[in-house]
Amino acid sequence: MTKFGAGRLWFAVTAAVVAIGIIVQLVVTATTTEGFFPDNPDRVLNVFAFFTIQSNLLLGGTTLLLALGAASDSTVFRTLRLNGVLCIAVTGIVYHVALAGLDELSGAAALTNFLLHTATPVLGVVGWLLFGPRDRTDREIVGWSLAFPLLWLAFTLVRGELVGFYPYPFVDVGELGYAQVLLNCLLVALLFLALAFGATLLDRRLTRTTVER
Repeated sequence: MTKFGAGRLWFAVTAAVVAIGIIVQLVVTATTTEGFFPDNPDRVLNVFAFFTIQSNLLLGGTTLLLALGAASDSTVFRTLRLNGVLCIAVTGIVYHVALAGLDELSGAAALTNFLLHTATPVLGVVGWLLFGPRDRTDREIVGWSLAFPLLWLAFTLVRGELVGFYPYPFVDVGELGYAQVLLNCLLVALLFLALAFGATLLDRRLTRTTVER
């Protein structure tokens, strides 16, 4: 199998794992009674408010296009591709550093937790390192990539004020106050920026290596 074929297979597997993880999560949410929202469809729809789900959707959508050979070289796709990789990396890091162990999960809930917080971050980052596509990241793309996490944060804080729900403890204004929440988000933003600029430099180096071969 050529590297091109292996890449498309990797991307297809990544998209499939994302799909399975999200579908299982929706089923688990729909069939349990725990949580902030007592009734469906509010319970199920609330799943999409989580950064984890949004990150997995970005990763799954872009890898599906890459697997199908339908990805473009547009600024929009390049931004979404970088967002998918960076956001899923942040998801994995923040979960395992700050959130793992807060809930005791079993069965299908443990499965979807593993798929969406561990498997897809590994598949997403390793897939980008191995198969790229290369030479798709620069300062302009990094700048555009900031839009999604900022919009998610704004939506989360405004929605939290309106309905009283915050998807993660570190953004819970009701418990921590705005000063601590904004400080927490600043730390995550610095992590995101470090990964973004690191990815840009690494992309250039990997591109040169590919060209030299």
